[in-house]
Amino acid sequence: MKKISGSLFAAAALIALWAPSLALATAGFFQHGYGLKAKGMGGAGAAFPQDALAAATNPAGMVWVGNRLDIGLDWFEADRGSRITGNTLGLSGDRDANGRKTFPVPELGFNRMLGENRSLGVAVFGNGGMTRYFDNPLGALGGSSPAGMEFVQGTVAPAFAAKLGASSSIGVALPLVYQELAVRGLEHFDDPVFSAAAGYVTNRGRDGSLGVGVRAGWLSRISPEVTLGAAVQPRIRMARFKSYKGLLAGEGNFDVPENYVLGIALKAGPALTAVADIQRINFAGVRSLGNRADCFLALTCLLGAPDGPGSGWRNVTVVKIGFAYEASPGLTLRGGVAVLRQPIPAEQTLLNMFAPAVTVKHLTLGATWQLAPHSELTVAYLHGFEATVQGSRSIPPGFPPTGAGGGEADLRMKQRALGIAFGWRM
Repeated sequence: MKKISGSLFAAAALIALWAPSLALATAGFFQHGYGLKAKGMGGAGAAFPQDALAAATNPAGMVWVGNRLDIGLDWFEADRGSRITGNTLGLSGDRDANGRKTFPVPELGFNRMLGENRSLGVAVFGNGGMTRYFDNPLGALGGSSPAGMEFVQGTVAPAFAAKLGASSSIGVALPLVYQELAVRGLEHFDDPVFSAAAGYVTNRGRDGSLGVGVRAGWLSRISPEVTLGAAVQPRIRMARFKSYKGLLAGEGNFDVPENYVLGIALKAGPALTAVADIQRINFAGVRSLGNRADCFLALTCLLGAPDGPGSGWRNVTVVKIGFAYEASPGLTLRGGVAVLRQPIPAEQTLLNMFAPAVTVKHLTLGATWQLAPHSELTVAYLHGFEATVQGSRSIPPGFPPTGAGGGEADLRMKQRALGIAFGWRM
């Protein structure tokens, strides 16, 4: 078992290094859920642990899943872009921001029981988002092509959980987070007129950032039919992106937002379980995400300054509802939905053309087949319905000051994902 554990932690490190090759965005830049079983149920799982990825949602669930290993791969497809209308500087046009449409999203979970009442495990997963315009929306101002933004997070979360009696548990995970950021095509704003650190706005290659945080959880089976769960993760302080200190508010600040979740699982019959999660993600608490762009559009603040402009994202509440139905001893079927408040206000779309994370409604399906007494195969499908944010008053007259400017920047995105995972009980 020690040899297996060492090999799994080595594999976790490799997947974490691979994570920066992915790109996705279903709840801002968060995934809608973690683990293919939860993903098939709208992402819900705070009160319904099913595999060793449970630590990513609620670490307290790990002590209920037993000794197991889960390895999965999601193929994620995003179709995104923007449209500018009514601009007098030649920025108007409808542009595709895809570059690549499909991305592999790996995941890994491992859990080992330490007796009957304690467990030690690890969950490995990623978040992020990417755009690439072969026709730069800011090309008329001198921006180069291809243009875009790539932001990725890879997380390795060691977790410990313990039972409190026969029906409750607590758990804690220590998310070790690695982030990468690359930005291209913003040459027009790489100037002391616009930035507090000109020369550190765009085309600086990839920059990395490290941080460590904590995620704590609780789970209680209050009756044979009802289980409750909750988890909280305070904001994770990340090292600054020094190569982009002239772009991101706070001299390159990009912390992981505070987020927390409440969940319930209801045993509706011998074969049917219904689940629901309410997740809160406090994007507005991170300056580079939450600071509005109003002062920048009015030319009264600078990119990269402590009070400089950000993406103007709002805090969001994500509602996830799903079910699992044991159709036979060897087959479990799943389905669910996930909906959230639009994080990007209409008047904040200009700076979000490079991060149009506007999808807010998702439908999911999934299934697990028992392959052998100790192994299983899980599949999950996600459909993110197309969403558009029309950027009313997003480009004010007189911005940028090289001409009359003005107009409207609209954002759009739709998504699909298909994943497969193998699980082993050991």
